[in-house]
Amino acid sequence: MQQDPDATRTIRLFYGFQFFFSLLLWTPVFYEYQRRMGLSDPEVFSIQSIYYLAFLFLEIPTGLLADRWSKLGCLKLGAVILAFSNLLPVFAPTYGGFLWHFVLVALARSLISGAGSAYLYDYLDGRGLARLYKKAEGRARAYSLAGKVVFWAGIGVLMEWKLSLPYTLTAIAAAVSLGFALFLPRSLDGGGRPSQTESGLKTNLLPVFKVLKARPVLILIILQGIAIFVLSRVCQVNLFQPLLTERDLGPASFGWIMSVITLFEAMGSAYPGQFQRGLGILGRRFSVRLESDLNSIFVLTGVIAISMSLIAFSGAVGAVFWLSVLSWATGLAFPIQRQLMNDAIPDTRFRATLLSLESIFDRAVTAWVVSLLGTVVATGRIGTFLHLSAVFSLLGMAGLAIAFISMQRTREGTINPSGIAARR
Repeated sequence: MQQDPDATRTIRLFYGFQFFFSLLLWTPVFYEYQRRMGLSDPEVFSIQSIYYLAFLFLEIPTGLLADRWSKLGCLKLGAVILAFSNLLPVFAPTYGGFLWHFVLVALARSLISGAGSAYLYDYLDGRGLARLYKKAEGRARAYSLAGKVVFWAGIGVLMEWKLSLPYTLTAIAAAVSLGFALFLPRSLDGGGRPSQTESGLKTNLLPVFKVLKARPVLILIILQGIAIFVLSRVCQVNLFQPLLTERDLGPASFGWIMSVITLFEAMGSAYPGQFQRGLGILGRRFSVRLESDLNSIFVLTGVIAISMSLIAFSGAVGAVFWLSVLSWATGLAFPIQRQLMNDAIPDTRFRATLLSLESIFDRAVTAWVVSLLGTVVATGRIGTFLHLSAVFSLLGMAGLAIAFISMQRTREGTINPSGIAARR
């Protein structure tokens, strides 16, 4: 990175963009804010359901837009939409205002979910620096999480001082992220290679599915990503408050506890390489290459699943501890899994679309799981749910491991020492 000043500058700009774009300061208090604005519980949760559905319908179209138009253009457009969306709860604090707020947040996030990673990877790959992607992606995520740690801890106080301030500050942060995006290089849709618009190639879902058919290892990597996303999302967001409430922790503690577990996630995201080197040392004792990206994800998914189960056995202190372990493992897993996914994509023209396809599967499964949680919480079976989720996840990872081994023995799915399908 130090040998390429332009790459260093671009990576730092990308850090800034991700930091301010992801700074959704209202996350710990949006439920309380909507309730104070007069919304009922059914209205609040109906908006959440529509939010997930919006993600499902928007991920693929926005990924296609990034591939056909411009990945960088999608980053800029997403920042503009996010800034506008966060003004709606301030000036239109009604059911309709909150609904459009969340739909636009879903649109903004879907615009950058695949495009951001694809832009960064293509930029580095085009300069022969793809090896830096995992570290850059992890650091970008770590810095954004660190920002949340700082601001979430005090957001309840800011809300009591001025009720709508979390939304106003989030809109300002989105505007700042646009400023960073405006300074990112324009010519790097594909790392210096002609963009799809310039080459006139027609991009649609048919060639994307052809890529998946030709590279079945991508499907297995996507399934790994789904397991990580769903397990972590359910514990860190959907069951976060019920888990703490069961252990007699009140709303005053939610902000700082979320900050603590987010800090652990940031620590994990910042140092995936060091973790993998440690796995390598451990693996050599058993003649296993645990440090490969593929094997690292299997190990981390196991840590996440076991942590879920241990939360159910724990009191207040234990629950916070295992939530922190789960968050640390999630932080480590994200950049490693993204590197694995990007390395396995054979054609840069479809990178953003394939990353968006993975994201839509993540959210589809999460939406289904969340639809079950109302009954789970109401009947007091959170512990049972956590145990079963852990068991099914571990069994699923065992099945994926068998599938990877089987694929390794075939010519089309040969797995190289880095843990990804060999490029042709």
